[in-house]
Amino acid sequence: MREREPAFVIVTGMSGAGRSTAAKALEDLGWFVIDNLPPGLLFAMAEEAGRVKLAADKVAAVVDVRSLAFTTDLNAAIEELDGRGVAVRVVFLEASDEGLVRRFENVRRPHPLQGDGRLVDGIARERGILRDVRANADLVIDTSNLNVHELRGKIVAFFGGEDRPGLRVNVVSFGFKYGLPVDADLVVDCRFLPNPHWVPELRPMNGTDAPVRDYVLEQAGAKELLDAYEEVVGIISAGYAREGKSYATLAVGCTGGKHRSVAMAEQIGARLRDRGGMDVQVSHRDVGRE
Repeated sequence: MREREPAFVIVTGMSGAGRSTAAKALEDLGWFVIDNLPPGLLFAMAEEAGRVKLAADKVAAVVDVRSLAFTTDLNAAIEELDGRGVAVRVVFLEASDEGLVRRFENVRRPHPLQGDGRLVDGIARERGILRDVRANADLVIDTSNLNVHELRGKIVAFFGGEDRPGLRVNVVSFGFKYGLPVDADLVVDCRFLPNPHWVPELRPMNGTDAPVRDYVLEQAGAKELLDAYEEVVGIISAGYAREGKSYATLAVGCTGGKHRSVAMAEQIGARLRDRGGMDVQVSHRDVGRE
């Protein structure tokens, strides 16, 4: 292999979760992408990419689960690549069962693993096979509530430039009543703060509006939480850097994901940007959902 290996990304995950969209986004960014590559051919692909010295110098392979040996084959391929000095990053695309069922029904296609069973049986089987792959992935993206443009935006945010500093962090606000973000690495609970929902003039607003923001930040414990969480993230990000983890999702929750979590997520994002050494994005999953 050459002294300088191409950046190598493996895109995998649940069928119907958006692998093809992610692959197209990477191609648009100038990556050399091969779809539906068997895990056993990953090293051969990386070796060929290094031999011909691809102009893009960035290579991605999309692999999916078609046999019970998938996990073993993929793990063996990753170990071989790592042993030969090829830096590998695994991107796992996730989605809820309900979202996957809806997508398969919309295109009127069976799940590749359902056989003679039901669609949900194929999804459950695939989830079981992929459990360890998901647990060891460098980046997990939950596409349950994303359209193709939003998923493409996430791929561009993570892979759109080599000049981005350090850890790439996505701070996302959410409402506990709608469920935890499945791709969260860390979760902050803001429900101990008084809820602006019960203040009539603040109820129609959200946490990006100055009156709501000021109300939340004036509450006892708000500043202390921000100070402590900023310090914790600083410690954890240093550990992530030592372990080679490049991406992290920080989830900030309140009851409905409209007021407290939004205001606090914005503040956390601003503080992390001020610290430097991180590429920080802030998004609000549940604003407008009520």
